[in-house]
Amino acid sequence: MTHARSTPEQFAKARAAMVKTVADEVLWTNRYLGKTALDPRVAAAFAAVPREQFVSAELAEFAYENRPLPIGQGQTISQPYIVAVMTDLLHPEARHRVLEVGTGCGYQAAVLARLVAQVYTIETVGELAKDAAARLKRMGIDNVAVRHGDGRMGWPQHAPYDGIIVTAAAREVPPALIQQLAVGGRLAIPLGEPGGDQELVVIRKEADGTLDRRSVLPVAFVPLVKGG
Repeated sequence: MTHARSTPEQFAKARAAMVKTVADEVLWTNRYLGKTALDPRVAAAFAAVPREQFVSAELAEFAYENRPLPIGQGQTISQPYIVAVMTDLLHPEARHRVLEVGTGCGYQAAVLARLVAQVYTIETVGELAKDAAARLKRMGIDNVAVRHGDGRMGWPQHAPYDGIIVTAAAREVPPALIQQLAVGGRLAIPLGEPGGDQELVVIRKEADGTLDRRSVLPVAFVPLVKGG
């Protein structure tokens, strides 16, 4: 794309190219993921959300590159491939209620909103939470509730959740999130040291309360911090 303001048609073409790039990367990383393609519902939702609306006007032309981008306050919008994979790991269903820890600009929540009944999302940075809530409302997305708070504590008032997604890296899984995960539910979270080795992990809560944990692939996320 050029540095001139892109047209809706150019954005649509770039979005389609991004979807193809992500599909190719899923195929290339199948040894980590255990599958060669995204769930079709996830792929369709991912293809439908206009990523350019979640970054600044100055960065909109880069919105469909397969990489994270800064959104201010030291935070980023995650790489499209990672957004798609983490969404897919939740096995989202239309009846589900999902908790997101780390709203950021609201992009991940917008993808989830097309797949599940309700999304609850918590952001530690007040300005980002306010901006994300306004952006989602402006886009007509009405099944996402945004809260400014400490994501490590979850959102107990609406628990249990069929899925929990954490978009920042923690050294260990916050106990509150395990408590708020429904039986049969899945939690996707990057674990590891800030700026060091991290891995994307998915945890499923079994009927007897035990946790089935699987490491998926190496990742790099901003740290999960206290806030609210």
